[in-house]
Amino acid sequence: MHERYRVPDFVERRLTHQELWSVLQPIIRRGGYDVAELGASAEGRPLRLIRVGAGPVPVLLWSQMHGDETTATRALADLLNYLASEPQAERVRRWRERLQLLVLPMLNPDGAERNIRRNAFGIDVNRDARLLATPEAKVLKAVQERYRPRYGFNLHDQNPRTRVGASERLASISLLAPPPDGSGRPVEQWQRAQRLISYFGPRIEPLVAGHITRYDDSFNPRAFGDLLSSWGVSTVLIESGGWGADPVKRWLRAVNFAALVEALDAIALDAGADADVRWYRALPENGRAVNDLVIRNGRIALAGQAPYAADLVLDLAGADYQLVDAGDLDGTAARDTLDATGLLIQPCDPADAPLPALLLGAAARLRLVRATSDSIPVWELAAGRLIRRSR
Repeated sequence: MHERYRVPDFVERRLTHQELWSVLQPIIRRGGYDVAELGASAEGRPLRLIRVGAGPVPVLLWSQMHGDETTATRALADLLNYLASEPQAERVRRWRERLQLLVLPMLNPDGAERNIRRNAFGIDVNRDARLLATPEAKVLKAVQERYRPRYGFNLHDQNPRTRVGASERLASISLLAPPPDGSGRPVEQWQRAQRLISYFGPRIEPLVAGHITRYDDSFNPRAFGDLLSSWGVSTVLIESGGWGADPVKRWLRAVNFAALVEALDAIALDAGADADVRWYRALPENGRAVNDLVIRNGRIALAGQAPYAADLVLDLAGADYQLVDAGDLDGTAARDTLDATGLLIQPCDPADAPLPALLLGAAARLRLVRATSDSIPVWELAAGRLIRRSR
């Protein structure tokens, strides 16, 4: 189903305000959706709310309040495309009759423009629910006050290196019903969110079998998910982590789409009212985050220096690997390990000239060559890719 309605335009993980709305506008016209401009970001980019349906149950969905977290934004575009493409489908008619979907598909366009987490004020919008110092937070709060949604979907990307509990498996999808306070009292909106997760969670679990977790449920009085829960909204957090060799998160975008379809079905049909919350509560918690790549047993060859033994640890940051550590890194866990025994590791600039220093925190371009020949690379790492060149 997702493959049929997936918007083909989004091929990269990065997504700006202009790119998103150039895709959404023809979908909105085709679907006849109501769009309201509720304000502007700190730098003047419009913050728009898309409304679909006129039912008695308001459902708020918001995404990309962290500017570099785009997986769910793309899934929301796919969902809107599905609704616009199948107006006579039984499910679509049921949603429109029973639900009012309130979609804020990109809450932090200034951060999206820079592909960073925070907004132009340098503030994490998801930690501004109490002070409302940012224009983006004010808009989200205004939507909650005006429409009084019964359900809210807080859609994010998490560290793709997070593990399932103490295992070595990636936490691909993490779910949370945020508590409304720190007391643990069984408040109705909180229980309703847990039941909803316990309905749709088992239905998407086969798509990421063994890679689904429960996010940290400590109450945070500054976070929107937690405070929306305290304001009466049954809030569901969906965090997209890592999935194999898929840095663009194409598969997790599809899983987000499936999760939203199942969840909206449950709300429209009141199908999750009797779901057993023990499924949600039994989910393993998010574990530690590990690194993306460790290169072991090689020797670093800097310009003008004698080669020296050191392991390297690298993490994907956007479209590049970044060096995060060097030295004796025995015991460091990573998603991938490369044994560089017998190889020299040459850090290079973009023109392949050897570098005189190893710069942690910088984008990494590496050539791994045999110690007996410095001309033919065995491996090359650049632009987020590790490529084998020869044997």
